Amino acid sequence: MIELRGMTWSHPRGYDPMVATTRAWAEQSGVTIHWDKRSLQDFESFPVEELARQYDLIVIDHPHVGQIVAEHCLAPLDVPGREAERAALARASVGQSYPSYEYAGRQWAFPIDAAAQVMAFRADLIEPPKDWAGVLALARAGQVVLPMLAPHSMMSFFTLAANLGHPCATAEGELIDPAIGAQVVDRLAEITALIDPANFAMDPIAASEAMARPDAKVALMPLGYGYVSYAMPGFRPHTLSFTDIPLPGARGSALGGTGIAVSAFSQHRDAAIDYAYWVASGPVQSGLYASSGGQPGHADAWADAAVNAATGDFYRNTRNTLEAAYVRPRHRGYMAFQDAASKRLSAGLVGGETPAAIVADLNRMFRESF
Repeated sequence: MIELRGMTWSHPRGYDPMVATTRAWAEQSGVTIHWDKRSLQDFESFPVEELARQYDLIVIDHPHVGQIVAEHCLAPLDVPGREAERAALARASVGQSYPSYEYAGRQWAFPIDAAAQVMAFRADLIEPPKDWAGVLALARAGQVVLPMLAPHSMMSFFTLAANLGHPCATAEGELIDPAIGAQVVDRLAEITALIDPANFAMDPIAASEAMARPDAKVALMPLGYGYVSYAMPGFRPHTLSFTDIPLPGARGSALGGTGIAVSAFSQHRDAAIDYAYWVASGPVQSGLYASSGGQPGHADAWADAAVNAATGDFYRNTRNTLEAAYVRPRHRGYMAFQDAASKRLSAGLVGGETPAAIVADLNRMFRESF
């Protein structure tokens, strides 16, 4: 019997569906997979090459692809003879999820989880705002939480810039026009001045937890990665509702999500690739993957009536945002830039620095990341 090892991230959404699908795959194929998990912060920053030397299967974030191509640590999934399966996966992409894992002409992962910054709220406490002015009104009333822990401050910067019609650069040069960047920093400064400074230590999970508490003081997360778990009755004392971002056209949200990748060092590469194709497929994604607490990356699941009924229409209500999302840079130096730039942005906001000074540093750091 073939035994594989996999690494995913430590949250029910990231871990539970991998364990559940692995059981079904073992019955079907005879191949077993043992899954380990690491924290969300580790997931966003840990070197993929190190993981690839220890694991056959790795759940990755798409901005890693430039780094993994340079390090030759993942096996491309565009193997001969499976063109029809890949074409079906590409057609079923939620927004740019599938092409976000394509780099240098090869496909390095398949989306198994689709996400972007969306809006979350407590429907029993507030009416969701229709625009940013409504967000600011709720912030003045003390009802807004906005995750600003790195890298999420930078994710909101990306979203606001792209929504203005000036998406941040993904190739060498300046990250953003200084005047546009200053506008974005001004917007972030305005809202962060109205909310608890503790937001600078919060990620979307912490923000969602704060809203789902019985004694919640906050009822709206206007920009943050959506976690379907919080839309499921019984997961927490109160369920959260999710909808499109409160910005014109719901466009420009920073794309997130995860993909399933195979180590280039695996002794059982073919067996690992077989599982990757299977777990990313429509029937698995809209069936066992979704019912096990996953947040699928396949369009069949996002349109499925039963999947939506179980999650308060999480998928239908945020789909427009996903379809119009912005894909972050993916070059080799990007991940280090993302962490450093997020911390620089947050420090500038906390310290009340001028937008021009903050943007100048972000542009310099982006140029240096190449």
